[in-house]
Amino acid sequence: MQKIEGKSEDKQRFSTKWGLILSVLGIAIGTGNIWRFPRIAAQNGGEAGAGAFLVAWISFLFLWSIPLIIAEYGIGKKGRRGIVGSYIAIAGKNKAWMGAFIGLVATAIMFYYSVVAGWCLYYLSQSLQSGLPNSYEQAMGVWNSFHAQGIPVFTHGIVMLLGSWVVIKGISSIEKVNKILIPLLFTILLVSLVKAISLPGSWEGIRYLFTPDWNTLTEPRIWLEALTQNAWDTGAAWGLILTYAAYMRTHDRITVSAFQTGIGNNAISLVAAIIIFSTVFGTLGNSMSNAEILNIMQNSGPAGTGLTFIWMPQLFATMSGGGIFSILFFLGLSFAAFSSLLSMIELVVKVAVDAGFTRKKATILTGTAGFVFGLPSALNLTFFGNQDFVWGVGLMVSGAFISYAVIQYGATRFREELVHQPGETKPLGKWWDIVITYVVPIEVITLLGWWMYLSVAEYAPDDWFNPLSPYSLATILVQWGIALLLVRLAQNKIWPHKA
Repeated sequence: MQKIEGKSEDKQRFSTKWGLILSVLGIAIGTGNIWRFPRIAAQNGGEAGAGAFLVAWISFLFLWSIPLIIAEYGIGKKGRRGIVGSYIAIAGKNKAWMGAFIGLVATAIMFYYSVVAGWCLYYLSQSLQSGLPNSYEQAMGVWNSFHAQGIPVFTHGIVMLLGSWVVIKGISSIEKVNKILIPLLFTILLVSLVKAISLPGSWEGIRYLFTPDWNTLTEPRIWLEALTQNAWDTGAAWGLILTYAAYMRTHDRITVSAFQTGIGNNAISLVAAIIIFSTVFGTLGNSMSNAEILNIMQNSGPAGTGLTFIWMPQLFATMSGGGIFSILFFLGLSFAAFSSLLSMIELVVKVAVDAGFTRKKATILTGTAGFVFGLPSALNLTFFGNQDFVWGVGLMVSGAFISYAVIQYGATRFREELVHQPGETKPLGKWWDIVITYVVPIEVITLLGWWMYLSVAEYAPDDWFNPLSPYSLATILVQWGIALLLVRLAQNKIWPHKA
């Protein structure tokens, strides 16, 4: 039975190029674009605007995300297995723990990401069933009641169940779902964009978003946030694109697909930010100063949840057609979250299938584990915030490991053998060799080292050493250390039978 399962797994491919691109965009376009990016841009804006942060963010698209996406496509297409098996095919069996760590980071994110997807589903149901809150107090009442009644546990379970139901049928099912969800998401965002920029005062928000305050670029935090957000945005270094790349057709071109993925994703992030900034400034501009509006965008709600789930519903209540706008907004957010969650579940399932499980058993185990290990984030927002902090920064280590695999294989050899297609008119240039070999490792070492120093010296001098402090250096090092220890101990058990 398992041999038949494995054989069918080996033969599965995306049916069309658009199926591949839409599915990979489903990875990239998620709550990171609509929920996370606008608040990160606001938090890293200066007095004049957030444009300088955008410069750093776009820089990392070409100096981090796209180079790593190209590497992931190449590794996955070469290995034709999950993150561990494909990593072994490039870096060797004794480096299986590195591939496992990349997968573990993405899995840890999945545990709390499904909680966010559940929030989206709940607020969509509220938009359909209940009236919009007319005040901050009412909006907070909805949010607090939602958590006090334990509903996040239920919605977290629902999205894990739905995601597992899609993934259990294989890549053809994932492709069919994304062919529906992603075009619908694009349509919803375009309608929302037109509505948002038509609001009186909306252009003040757009002006702030794109006006640079160059002084902010002297702050190390800006660059770290820009890099981690770009990784969040694009899905670079998660191992998710690598997992889908195992299902690429032989003639699908890697370089073109990588640029389409990265640029298309960042364009959607900017659209989402314009929608959020336009809506917030357009509805609050008559009663608040820009500084007060920015304070709401930067600090609203625990774990950065307030902007989307507390303020947006009450802002919709103040505009004409706000009820429909609210439904569209949370429908789009739910679609984005669900399409990304599918790829996270598939990453774990693919590794389990490589290890000898049937897809059905692997999916049931993944869905169950995802629900159980996601419970702490569903029940406690401080724990949720800690996990977002620890594993968001952990993506930098994942990026370093992917870069290492390419360096081990030989960047030029990798580009010529695994990326280039016969007869390709615009082959990938040697610039990629330089970026993946030197720039990516330098980014990791410099930014992580810089951030760690400042954590001790400036950001948290009183509790940086306390692993129980949710945003300390120690909590990151301890959790990363446990993860690395686990994958090292499992070194001889985690590679697939056909490595």
